[in-house]
Formats: sequence, C-alpha cells, structure tokens
Amino acid sequence: MSSEKSGAFAAFLLAQVGAHAAKRFAEHLEPLDLTPPQAGILRRLANSAGISQRDLAGRLGLHPSRLVAILDEMEAADLVVRQPHPEDRRLYSLHLTEKGKERMVELGRVARQHNESLCAGLSADERTQLTALLQKVADQQGLTRGVHPGYSTLGKPGPRPPATDH
Repeated sequence: MSSEKSGAFAAFLLAQVGAHAAKRFAEHLEPLDLTPPQAGILRRLANSAGISQRDLAGRLGLHPSRLVAILDEMEAADLVVRQPHPEDRRLYSLHLTEKGKERMVELGRVARQHNESLCAGLSADERTQLTALLQKVADQQGLTRGVHPGYSTLGKPGPRPPATDH
C-alpha cells in the first residue's frame, strides 16, 4: 500500500510525533518546575555564559520583551542572574546561578530519558539514521540548529479558526 493511501505522509508523521514529543517533554519537565522555553534558555545559557539578553533573543528568534518576562521568572526562581555587560552598559549579560547549573544537570538527565523513551523502538543504527535524516530536513527548511521554532511565536496570539457558514 502506498504511503498516500495509508495516510502515512512524512509531514504528518513528523507533526504527529513532534506534537507527542513536545507534550511528553513538557510533562517530564514539570517535576523540575520548568517550562520547555525555560529549559531551552537554560541550555543556551549553559553553552553561552555571559550572552546579552539582546543576543539571546536574536539567537532564539524570540521577541525581546517576551524574553524579559521569561528571564524575570527564571531570575525569581534563582536560576539565572543578570549582570552588567562588561562591554556595553546598556546591556545585561546572563549567567546561570548555582541552582541553575544544578537544574541543568537534572535537565540533561530528563532529556536523555525522554530521548530513550521516544526512540525505544529503534536500534542504535536506526536512531543515528533517523537523526541524520531529520537534521537534513531541518537544514533544508532553514531551521536554526538547536533552537525550537516555537520561540518565535511565544506571546503571540494563536491562529484563529476559519470562519464557517453555519
């Protein structure tokens, strides 16, 4: 049976698995008291200590005012600290606190468990092949490596349902 007749279009399957994976990841983050956007920001800061808020917003494709709100929450939770930027007094540089670094260790464990659970039905070779193929698709689509495209829509109203003639 062709994939068209069985309903197994690659784009649909990617959306189906992606939505499922995002939902499950958010559930796995709940015990850490983190949201997926916060987890991504922690990960980025762990790899880019001292980055400015402006640069972080640009790298994530996130509106700067929305980033401020998320960082306020993270600062209140003692995960992130803003410090005066060493080269530009108008900017803040961002750093993980000790608690933020500890949370990163926990986040790494959760991410590995999530990946294992999601890919449990695949052999090691199949996982490698799937990862390579998905990266090829993501690159062809112009997606930024390591950045969830959902950041660009955070804080924006969702699409409206189409009008109907009922």
